[in-house]
Amino acid sequence: MARRSDDRRFTSLEARIDAAAHRLLDRLPDGGLPGGLTELLVFGIKQAFACLFGGAMLALMIATKLFWPDEIGLARYDFLFLAALGIQLLMLICKLETIAEAKVILIFHIAGTLMEIFKTSVGSWIYPEPSFFRIGGVPLFSGFMYAAVGSYLARVTRILELHYTHYPPRSATVLLALAIYANFFTHHFVFDLRYLLFAIIAVLFWRTTVHYRVFRFRHRMPLLVGFLLIALFIWFAENIGTWSRAWIYPSQHAGWTPVSLHKLGAWYLLMILSFVLVTLVHRPRPLSAVHQPVISAQKSVEEAAAVVISAPP
Repeated sequence: MARRSDDRRFTSLEARIDAAAHRLLDRLPDGGLPGGLTELLVFGIKQAFACLFGGAMLALMIATKLFWPDEIGLARYDFLFLAALGIQLLMLICKLETIAEAKVILIFHIAGTLMEIFKTSVGSWIYPEPSFFRIGGVPLFSGFMYAAVGSYLARVTRILELHYTHYPPRSATVLLALAIYANFFTHHFVFDLRYLLFAIIAVLFWRTTVHYRVFRFRHRMPLLVGFLLIALFIWFAENIGTWSRAWIYPSQHAGWTPVSLHKLGAWYLLMILSFVLVTLVHRPRPLSAVHQPVISAQKSVEEAAAVVISAPP
């Protein structure tokens, strides 16, 4: 929603949407509490727009859980697979996603499907319904759940114009991503190295700050905190997915129960894997590449609170 001299971060359709949004949003207040609320509103809109593919898939899971007619002769999982293909093609045709992003999302889709085949074979979770489009016990729509994470990260990188300070060497992050992916398989046979991986993540990204522009201002956040917030959001989405019985864990055979918070660590690692894959398309850009006012999220909150406190009764 924010303008910049180089709008190549937008596709042609996104640029038109951005221009239309500015005609409305430029009229909103830019100072004090109203200005802060405007930034929050635009942030929510941009996040929803970045989640377009994942949000559509979750909506379809909920809808087919509540209203799917068994008599139509098409398995629910097969419909989800065909719908995911259609949504992905539509996003490309409508220029809501770039070809380069689609290629990385495809790679993540394949990597996710391979992991699904292994995980279901060892009983980590199951897909309880029949389907035609499947490999072993894995319906092919499942790979799109991983693709949804990649789609969000690729789109939000452009939409929020992400820049970084103290970003670690990309070679180190690629090695980390490979180790994370390997551990999802090897921990069933040898030691689980996730805590060592968490330590390596902390060392690599401890000083890294992500800078993002919402509307009128740039904001900043420790990247480790950003990773955690995204993983938490994915954990909430997984609860919706298991409630719809798109897939279930062994503890959910008798009836739905919330997904264990223990899974949050796994999603944290998987999200970093997808983040590193996205950097193959959107190279992490240093903050020095832009010259914009930067304010921290904490400072924004403090300024908004000061306005509220000083407001006359």
